Amino acid sequence: MRRVVVLAEAAEDLEEARRFYDARESGVGDCCVTSLLADIESLLSHHGVHRRQHGCFRMLASRFPFGVYYLEAQHETRVVAVLDLRREPSWIRSWVARRQ
Repeated sequence: MRRVVVLAEAAEDLEEARRFYDARESGVGDCCVTSLLADIESLLSHHGVHRRQHGCFRMLASRFPFGVYYLEAQHETRVVAVLDLRREPSWIRSWVARRQ
């Protein structure tokens, strides 16, 4: 059975997103993380269909401006990064490269 694994670095990305949005308005961070986790869970059935970027598959989040970067293994999908796509593209490229 296939599983989705969120690596520790990607889990920290989720917490960073929570802090970012909660600093602007209380509770929005939880909404963001809940939405991103639902997107990540969708990889159980929709893995490997997304465009490849920077050596990983990239799924665009449904409600917030984030990209979910993941790698495919035989029986699992590994989420390596969940990054705010409003950042500088060169920063995103180098950040994803370090996590592979």
